[in-house]
Amino acid sequence: MSETTTGKPPVVTPLRVVIALCLIAPFVAMLWVGSYAKVDPLLAGIPFFYWYQMLWVLVSTLLTVIAYKLWQRDQCARRVREGGEER
Repeated sequence: MSETTTGKPPVVTPLRVVIALCLIAPFVAMLWVGSYAKVDPLLAGIPFFYWYQMLWVLVSTLLTVIAYKLWQRDQCARRVREGGEER
């Protein structure tokens, strides 16, 4: 069976894998409760269970921004490859 190439870039690229990992990491971290279901170490009197989750709020925000910027770069590169204009 012969495949014809249409000249389109592949759907799964290393950049898109990185984007997916940035978006999946917070879910995995929060769903793996056994890793943070403890009291020690305390941070300013706050048990680990609470400050770990609050830290992930910040980390999740950062990872989402990174994923968004990478997605913009990917879309721009695809437009350029397809002969479109760069925005």
